[in-house]
Amino acid sequence: MVLGAGFFTTQTAQSTIHSSIAQASSSMELVGNVYGVKDTGASNNYLSYVNATVSLSAGGTPVDVSQMVISYTDDNGGHNPNLIYGGIGTDGGTCPMNSVSTYNTYWCIGQKINNETNGAMLENNAQMIIMVGLPSTATPNTRFSINFQPAVGAVLPITRTIPGSLNAVQILY
Repeated sequence: MVLGAGFFTTQTAQSTIHSSIAQASSSMELVGNVYGVKDTGASNNYLSYVNATVSLSAGGTPVDVSQMVISYTDDNGGHNPNLIYGGIGTDGGTCPMNSVSTYNTYWCIGQKINNETNGAMLENNAQMIIMVGLPSTATPNTRFSINFQPAVGAVLPITRTIPGSLNAVQILY
């Protein structure tokens, strides 16, 4: 009985180690700036969406980005714990979600750079521009956070503040 418990404990420890290695080796990182985009056709005074470019961390294993959970919160009470995946852009930057009137509840892959496979698998040496729709609470001087949670791997949190004056496109710090 004691020997059986020892084998079970060893097997559980090995399983934990393999799971931890999988989590650590499939993490993403932010590449470059995060851009805020205002809908120029409307008279609103908030950002419509943000563009963030992600890639795998050094030595990372491929990540299926379509399985990612993206959440949004801001200081004005805006909160969406699970934005809806809207697909992959077909013309190098326009998402299928752009025709949806409730784009603030969607996110999509706006562009794939150096990706060799079809679909939403983020590979080594590749990048993806992720477009995340924002609610109307994303107004000037508002601090917000977006969390990218892949199915396997570490959360990539992005926290920025919207500037006091909005242009069509601006870098967010």
